[in-house]
Amino acid sequence: MLNTFEIKPNFAYLSRKYDLDPRTIKKYYNGYDGKATTRTKPSQLDKYEEIIKEKLSYDGAKVSAVFFFLKTEKGYTGSYSNLTYYVRNHPEIKNMTTKNETHVRFETKAGEQLQFDWIESITLISKYGEVFEFNVFSAELSYSRMHYFNYSVHKTREDVLNNLIGAFKFYGGVTEHVLTDNMSSIVSNGKFCKEFMAFAKDLGIIQKKCKVKHPFTKGKVEVRNKFMKWLIPYNYEFETEEDLKEIIKKINIEVNNRINSTTSLKPILLYQKEKEYLKPLPQNQILEQYMNLSVTVKVQNTMLIDYKGSKYSVPKKYINKTLKLKEIDNKLYIYDNTELVVIHEISNKPINYKDEHYMEGLKESMPYKTDNEIEELALKNLELFNQLTKIN
Repeated sequence: MLNTFEIKPNFAYLSRKYDLDPRTIKKYYNGYDGKATTRTKPSQLDKYEEIIKEKLSYDGAKVSAVFFFLKTEKGYTGSYSNLTYYVRNHPEIKNMTTKNETHVRFETKAGEQLQFDWIESITLISKYGEVFEFNVFSAELSYSRMHYFNYSVHKTREDVLNNLIGAFKFYGGVTEHVLTDNMSSIVSNGKFCKEFMAFAKDLGIIQKKCKVKHPFTKGKVEVRNKFMKWLIPYNYEFETEEDLKEIIKKINIEVNNRINSTTSLKPILLYQKEKEYLKPLPQNQILEQYMNLSVTVKVQNTMLIDYKGSKYSVPKKYINKTLKLKEIDNKLYIYDNTELVVIHEISNKPINYKDEHYMEGLKESMPYKTDNEIEELALKNLELFNQLTKIN
C-alpha cells in the first residue's frame, strides 16, 4: 500500500510498534527475501568433476577406484566419504548402487597358507592409443591378508613359477602349503602337473587346489582381486608398460595399508607377526633353476623391452610383439618363440641399444637422410646415452 501511494515508511514508528530493529525493517522494505533455505557451498571436488564423470563412465569402474586415482595422481586430499557424498548428490555423474554379496570365511594359522590366482585379460589404452592386454598375478597370505600383485603378459607354467618365487621373495619366506583353482597351466585332468609338483617339493610346500565349483575356499584372494578395478581410471593416463607396472605396485602398497574389515588391522601390520612363522626360502641355486625359465615381455614403440629395471633393444619388426627372455651367464637371450632374436650383455645402464637397431629406428623416422648421415647421427646419440648413464 505504501508503495502504491508512494508514501515513504516511518521506520522509527514501525520499529516501536513491532519491536524490531529499524534497519531490519528497511532491509526487507528494499527487497531482502531472507536467507536461502539451502546453502550452495563450493566443494573441493568441483574442479575434479569432469575427471570423476569420465572415470566412472568406464565399464566396471568403482568410486573407490576413482578415489585412489585422484589421491595418487591428481593431488586430492579429501576423504573417501566426501567423494561418495559428492557422487551421490550428483546423479548426472553416476547412480550409485550397492550390491550385497555373501562371503563364507574361514581362517588359517600364521604361515600356513598362500592363496594365488590370475586376474585375467585386463585391457588398458595408453595416452598414445597403444592397447595393452595383460594379466596380474595375485597372491595373499591367508592369515595376515598381506597381498602381492605382479604384472604378467602371459599365464604359462613358467609365468606361474616365476611369480610364485617373486611372491615368496616379497614375503621373505614360504608357507606350509599353497592353494589355487584348476589353473590350466599347472593342472591337467584335475591333477597338478609333474613340473609343478617338483617345484613344490623343491620349495618344501604342499600344493592344494579348490574343490570343483567351490571357489569360495580361496575367497580371501578373490576379495582382494577387486582392487584391480582401481586400474580402470588409468585408461589413457599412462605411457609405457613400465608405467603400468609402477601403477600396480602403488595399488599393492595401498591395499596392504588399508584396514581389513575382518581382522580390523592393516595387512602390513599383521604380516609383521606372520613372517616369523614363514619357513626360510630355499637355497639360491634351487630358485635360480626356476628363475632361469624364460619370461615374456612386450616390445615397446621405442624398440625396447624391459628386464630387471633396464631396457634392451630388438629389431624394429618386433614392435608390439611379445618375445621371450632367458638370462644365462650374465647374458640376456631374446627369442621370438624358438628363434633367437638378439643377445645382450646384462647391464646396469637404463637404456641399451644395439648400434644396428638404433640406426634402423632412425632410418625409419628420417627416410630423407643418407645412410652415412644416419650412421653419424646414431653414433652421436648413442655416445650421449653413454655419457648420461655415467653422470647418473
